[in-house]
Amino acid sequence: MSAGTGVLRLLPVPASVHADFVRRPGPYTASFLQTPAWARVKSGWQAESLGWLDEHDRVVGSALVLYRQLPGVRRSFAYLPEGPAVDWADPRLVRWLDPLLEHLRGTGAFAVRMGPPLAYRRWTARTLKDASGPGRRVGDVLPDLVEPLGAAVCDRLREGGWRRCGEDGQGVGVPPGRSSGDAQPRLVFEIPLAGRGLDDLWTGLNQEWRRNVKKAAKCGVRTGVEGPETLPAFHELLRVTEARDGFDLGRSLDYYRRQYEALNAEEPGRMRLYTARHEGELLAAHTLLTAPDGGRAWYQTGASADHRREVRPSNALQWRMLCDAQARGAAVYDMRGVPDGLDPAARAYGLLRWKLGTGGEAVETVGEWELPLQGAVNKTLHRAMHAYLTRR
Repeated sequence: MSAGTGVLRLLPVPASVHADFVRRPGPYTASFLQTPAWARVKSGWQAESLGWLDEHDRVVGSALVLYRQLPGVRRSFAYLPEGPAVDWADPRLVRWLDPLLEHLRGTGAFAVRMGPPLAYRRWTARTLKDASGPGRRVGDVLPDLVEPLGAAVCDRLREGGWRRCGEDGQGVGVPPGRSSGDAQPRLVFEIPLAGRGLDDLWTGLNQEWRRNVKKAAKCGVRTGVEGPETLPAFHELLRVTEARDGFDLGRSLDYYRRQYEALNAEEPGRMRLYTARHEGELLAAHTLLTAPDGGRAWYQTGASADHRREVRPSNALQWRMLCDAQARGAAVYDMRGVPDGLDPAARAYGLLRWKLGTGGEAVETVGEWELPLQGAVNKTLHRAMHAYLTRR
């Protein structure tokens, strides 16, 4: 729906109105992080659904805002993960952002962070494979494409005083694809699905991937979709995966139960748990999330056992998920974060290499941006928050 050219009003809206808006097909697919259901997943945060209204009182944009109160004060930090869902191509971006900032000031927020859901730069799998080498990083490689809209939005935000988080690059111990200042992955891996059939997806896989998918089928690996009763087994496998690969997501079983219940209550099938079994034993389990309008599918979290890896359950599972996403009409299969290191000797390179084998592309999003709200106290609180995060 076009927002016209007039003044826009921003108001709190019921969750039902918010959910209806993000389901509508439009130029930008809303992230699962910008649905009312996500508010029920995030414990420890207060949440608010907001809507932009045009002169005809039609909802033309939406936002899920999460508020975290700073200890010892009555002010909060406002966060819009992978949002808001607005017309980012509007050259008058201020008519969207100014009402948002005014509203947040009224709530007592001292600063705001948001993550426009836009691509900035893209690298094909071939480009990154050819560029790999000691000490190399994705950011050192000339991209195959710079997205004009993403670049323009970055310029407009800088002009408005916004600061891009983590401009100093990758931080120590930061999860794959996440800069030192981002809460969500900035470097993700996408497989385009629009206009492609299963034969196209199959030929897009490299030889190793095709061989592994065939081997899994020959060994009798069975893939399927299971319900919440399998979440405890998934979580046990996730702990095995974290210990093996040297990371810790810090997510409890209750977190995944809340996520499964909340997302599927808003729309059945929004979150699915895919499994791969061999001779009845669970060897891999991956979660798949679908956008409210169906335009994007996210491979969110993967877990696999340490044993029987030779039967290639994870390859079989990803192929099943990729085929299902294509069949359900998604235009993009998003494999979420990847590390930006291109050194084959580095441990983290294995994850990037695995995803490169699907024939997709690495995508740097515009990332997350922060702005302290007007006032000396707000700026002081913003600096204090960053100092605290730096010391942790």
